[in-house]
Amino acid sequence: MNQFRVKKRPTGAVVTLARLGHPDVVTATGGALKVVTAASEPGFNPLDLLYSSLAACLALSARIAASSMGLLDRFERVTVHVSGQKADEEPSRIIRFDIRIAIEGDFDGQTRAAIAHAAEDICTVSNTLKGDAEFVMSIAD
Repeated sequence: MNQFRVKKRPTGAVVTLARLGHPDVVTATGGALKVVTAASEPGFNPLDLLYSSLAACLALSARIAASSMGLLDRFERVTVHVSGQKADEEPSRIIRFDIRIAIEGDFDGQTRAAIAHAAEDICTVSNTLKGDAEFVMSIAD
């Protein structure tokens, strides 16, 4: 079992959308962004945010994995590219995530693979997407 510290912090997001305009996202820690809705608009759409969450989590987890393996001093950088394929039929969903991890540093291929696979095991987002998280919805009055 991997031994690493988990520091708790506020999590969550609130999205507000008026009759016209773009969704505004605010995180529990004060982050903010506008979500774009047109294919030609620069910025994040909901799928970009999903892919970004997975990519960021895997990148952070790769650094954690390298550290827990005693390899952080040789770790220079990690770049994670995530895209995916949407289902052609309903319900609308992603049916495959395509992930490419490039780990830079003084590592052989076997060590890079070990870091990447450990990152996948550590990453909360990848574990959630592969799991069966329960959705609990309440309707505000």
